[in-house]
Amino acid sequence: MRKPPFGTGPHFGNVNDVNESRTRLSFPSNKIKITPTNSNTRIIVAGNTARTASAVPATEGRTGQNIGLNSDRLRALMVERLRQKGITDERVLDAMRSVPRHVFIDQGLASRAYDDAALPIGFSQTISQPWVISRMLSAVAESRKPQKMLEIGTGCGYQAAVMAAMCHEVYTIERIKPLYEMARGTLRELKLVSRIRLVHGDGMLGMPSVAPFDAIVIAAAGLQIPTALLHQLDIGARLIAPEGSDQQKLVLIERTGVNSWDRKELEPVRFVPLRAGIQL
Repeated sequence: MRKPPFGTGPHFGNVNDVNESRTRLSFPSNKIKITPTNSNTRIIVAGNTARTASAVPATEGRTGQNIGLNSDRLRALMVERLRQKGITDERVLDAMRSVPRHVFIDQGLASRAYDDAALPIGFSQTISQPWVISRMLSAVAESRKPQKMLEIGTGCGYQAAVMAAMCHEVYTIERIKPLYEMARGTLRELKLVSRIRLVHGDGMLGMPSVAPFDAIVIAAAGLQIPTALLHQLDIGARLIAPEGSDQQKLVLIERTGVNSWDRKELEPVRFVPLRAGIQL
């Protein structure tokens, strides 16, 4: 039975810091064998690396900056480029068109906001390449219309905002406290906090208290997909994540039964490493 929508208890009432408890799971023999790993990553760009920055960009008042970038034209051009690169899911394209990417990055990089490139957001992390985001969301939404999605690795909050344009409930976890605070501030400016529940915590654990999810998107690359996240998928739901170390690829996993999952390998990608646990 599906759990109710966003609650009003201490976990989600005011987008407060939350740490989910670790759950031990028995894992019988399945079609795929997946165990927890202690590393995850933020997306850089498919097949490439991107520049990073050590300082967190300021967020206050960014929705009012670079007014010219608010025009629908630049987002429409970005969407058209995505379409030319093979993204055909209109739900995803509409969501990408609706979210102003420039408000999630530093003002000094705003002129590049609608390029198909990853950009630094601080702490050696990046805002993901638009094509990678749209590819991952298209893959998890292909077989159903997800209404409740989980994101592992919030970063600046851009991908969560795109997800919120596609479904009713978005849960997202960020382990780096200043990035969590930055994303929370931007999402509040955009008045999205009622639809996005942001948590400062260890994404490797997921959010079992509000599972199952219709889709899980992991902006992180480990050697294997965490078992805990697989068990938080609804039957028939999909999870997508990068997998690997030096040679990484997107992996799409669909839960087909209580203890069975199908796995498909997609394009090669390149992600930057994160750490397990939380960073204050």
